[in-house]
Amino acid sequence: MEDSRAPGKSISLETDRLILRARRVSDAAVLRELWTERDPRVPPRRQIDSDGRPTIEDIEDQIRSSSRELNLLTVERRVFGDVIGYCGLIDTVRGSDGEPELAFEFLRRTWSQGYATEASWAVLHWAQSSGYRRLWATVRDWNGASRRVMAKLEFVETARVEADEIHGDLLFTTKEL
Repeated sequence: MEDSRAPGKSISLETDRLILRARRVSDAAVLRELWTERDPRVPPRRQIDSDGRPTIEDIEDQIRSSSRELNLLTVERRVFGDVIGYCGLIDTVRGSDGEPELAFEFLRRTWSQGYATEASWAVLHWAQSSGYRRLWATVRDWNGASRRVMAKLEFVETARVEADEIHGDLLFTTKEL
């Protein structure tokens, strides 16, 4: 059986309202828009810098150079065919070896419509069917909306917290699959 977690394997997931697929260069403008909408409390490495970076071209280059392994999938609405954000798994040093982190981000105009929860459930089901046993997710203490999504997905807050007086404490959550 082919390992669906192997690099080079293109993943596409579907829900009633969404299509989650590999990123395309044509997604760069929307992905940059996400950068412009971020809360000012987000750490500087995830903000547009004083030189206006990342630019759309920077994001296009990053997409071109990334491998096709499951990473962050672009999320499209089926009815409109528009890109509204991303959701997927990322490798981090936060969890144990082989335990990736769930990550998502959506355009503000699509908030409070259940898209983050719906897309995340699709990724969780894929992760479980692919043999993952546990996932991690981190969220800033001030991010009530993402904390509610984590609760709906049945992630459990751990005792692990990275204190950050400037950007807000980073809470670690986990989910057994």
